[in-house]
Amino acid sequence: MNPIQMSVLRRVRVAGLATVTALAALFAGTARADEVVVFAAASLADALQEVTQAWSKETGHTVKTSFAASSTLARQIENGAPANVFISADEAWMDYLVQRKLTANGTRVDLLGNRLVLVVPADRPKQVELRPGFDLAGLLGADGRLATGDPAHVPVGRYAQEALTRLGVWDLAQARLVRADSVRSALVFVERGEVPAGIVYETDAAISKKVSIAGVFPASSHPPIVYPMALMQGHETPAARSLQAWLAGDRAAQVFRRYGFTVKPSKS
Repeated sequence: MNPIQMSVLRRVRVAGLATVTALAALFAGTARADEVVVFAAASLADALQEVTQAWSKETGHTVKTSFAASSTLARQIENGAPANVFISADEAWMDYLVQRKLTANGTRVDLLGNRLVLVVPADRPKQVELRPGFDLAGLLGADGRLATGDPAHVPVGRYAQEALTRLGVWDLAQARLVRADSVRSALVFVERGEVPAGIVYETDAAISKKVSIAGVFPASSHPPIVYPMALMQGHETPAARSLQAWLAGDRAAQVFRRYGFTVKPSKS
């Protein structure tokens, strides 16, 4: 096992322990009626914290947030974690909960969109034309690896696999992949210079001064990046409904756009 693989394994173990510890603290005691628990994809952390703080200030309600890979959060909900609101980074993990009848009927909406980008360390900027057969081997070098979310579990990794497959370089990428436990973990590998390149969302790249965007993947190379939101069955309290409406409203939209997200139009 090489040093990067060992680093990944250590981080996954630490992340798993941190998630268990955080959830234990998060759900200790009985939730209050005016308290809303939000489970959201890691890529939403900065923007969503700003939005929920504004809602809390406006309403006096409390928000508790848990950010991780959408797969991790969906499985926690399946196992009984009492989230009021879930926001996934892809449709598949929301579908997972819908199929298990864990979402409240009529509350699912498409909230946001994003773009998929190739990033490199900021002190080694490059520009890469992400076209079929692009020189991924040359970008990575003889021993370099490519960081993104684990395609088996993490939405950004699924989008990355689809894009690299359509561009004809997945076989090479698969053999050199650092499979991070979330998009933010993948970003850290690039920020630290542990890998020469990574694939993350445009909004993640935008918050970091330590990475540079080398290229934007064509929208045609992967399914649309959609963030669906829904209330959870049995936890659709008045406060949760209020927060969901706020998240889909104009004031939240201004914040999300500032962080680089595409805001989906309301269907109401």
